[in-house]
Amino acid sequence: MIKYFEAEFFLYGALGYGLDKAAPKLTGGGPTPLGAKKANLDPFTRDVVLQFAFQEVGHLRAIKNTVKGFPRPLLNLSSESFAKTLDKAFGKPLNPPFDPYSSSLNYLIASYLIPYVGLTGYVGANEKLENPVSRRLVAGLLGVESGQDAVIRALLYEKATQKVPPYGITVAEFTNKISSLRNELGHTGLKDEGLIVPKSDGAEGKIAGNVLAGDQDSVAYARTPEEILRIVYGSGDEGVPGGFYPKGGDGRIARSHLKSA
Repeated sequence: MIKYFEAEFFLYGALGYGLDKAAPKLTGGGPTPLGAKKANLDPFTRDVVLQFAFQEVGHLRAIKNTVKGFPRPLLNLSSESFAKTLDKAFGKPLNPPFDPYSSSLNYLIASYLIPYVGLTGYVGANEKLENPVSRRLVAGLLGVESGQDAVIRALLYEKATQKVPPYGITVAEFTNKISSLRNELGHTGLKDEGLIVPKSDGAEGKIAGNVLAGDQDSVAYARTPEEILRIVYGSGDEGVPGGFYPKGGDGRIARSHLKSA
C-alpha cells in the first residue's frame, strides 16, 4: 500500500505524471491520485527524487511478481492533504498552508513522511514471514527503502538548523513534529525520531545528531500493519480511513479492518 504512495508522489514530483503514464500495468486499474503535481525542484533534488521514483516502480513490479497484488488505492496527494498533516503535527494551522510542491526543501520535508514508515513496516513484517521467497523480497525492499530514508534524512540534516521560509521554524523542528505525530498516531510508544534529539536519546546516549533513527542499540524500529494504517490514515485508527487514503487501503489487512470498523 505504501509503495503506491511512494511511487506516485516521487513520479509526479519529478516528472509531473504518475503510474498511469510511467507503468500503467502496475496500477491494477485503481483510480488516479488526487492533487499530485510536479514539484518546483532544483536539478540535484529532482535527480534524486527521479531515482527514487523509478526504484519504486521496480518495487511494485517485484511485489506483483512475487505475491498476489492489489489495485492502486485512491490516494490524496494534494497540497491540502499534506498541509492538514503538518497542521496536525504542529497542533495549529501553518500560515500559509504548507505546500510540498513549492520548493525542494518543502518537498524533502514532505518526503520525510514516507519511506521511514515503510521501512518500519518491513522490519515488523519480516519476522512473521515463513515463505523464504517472501522473506527475501521484504529484505530486498527494506534495503533500498532504508537507503531512501537515509538520503532524505541526510539532505535534511545538512539543513537541520536552517529555518523553513516563511515559517521561521527549523528543519529539525519540522522533523521532530512529524515524528512525534507518527508516534502519537501509532499508539505504541516511541518508534520515530527527528533529526536532533536530546543527547541522552542519541546513539549510545552520547550525541544529539540523529541522521538515522534507531532504538537504544541503534537497531531499526518495527511497526505492525495496523500501526502503519493508523499513521497513513492520519486518524490513529486502522478502521477509520482518511488523510492520504480517503477510502482506505486495498490490501487484505486494510480491507479487513474497514469491514470490522
